Amino acid sequence: MDKIILWSVWILTAILLLVFIKRDNFINAQLSFMFMQIPCWLFGTLVAEGKLIEYPIGFLNNVYKASFTFEFFVFPSISAIFNVYFPTHKSWFIKTVYTLSFPAAMTIVEVLLEKNTDIITYIRWSWYWSFITILITLLISYWYYLWFFRKIRAISKASS
Repeated sequence: MDKIILWSVWILTAILLLVFIKRDNFINAQLSFMFMQIPCWLFGTLVAEGKLIEYPIGFLNNVYKASFTFEFFVFPSISAIFNVYFPTHKSWFIKTVYTLSFPAAMTIVEVLLEKNTDIITYIRWSWYWSFITILITLLISYWYYLWFFRKIRAISKASS
């Protein structure tokens, strides 16, 4: 059953990308996706190797102790959607709710998976660490996204 859940997560995430990432936002989403794989790999490896979380069921478990599905596909995909749709021109309150809703939803799903499957097991970890690390990682990704595209605009402006 756990493998079916993992395959379903891959399919659902791919559908979310197809629905939410339009052709005109593809490069923005691609940058976010690729950048997010770096901190995901780093933090995921540190957490798994530090025996804070265990992933008994997953893809590539014999070569990668962290969750390949989450670190290399799901979280980068969610980050791409988060960055592309960030409510830049909205109020501080809307930005805060938007920013907190992503880690909240992801943490709720993680806790449900931890309680009801063998996909993830908390060893020396708690839901609030997931919330905090997801929030910080999303913000790092968004800041990089802003920095990168500001640089591109500045270079384009300077060369024209």
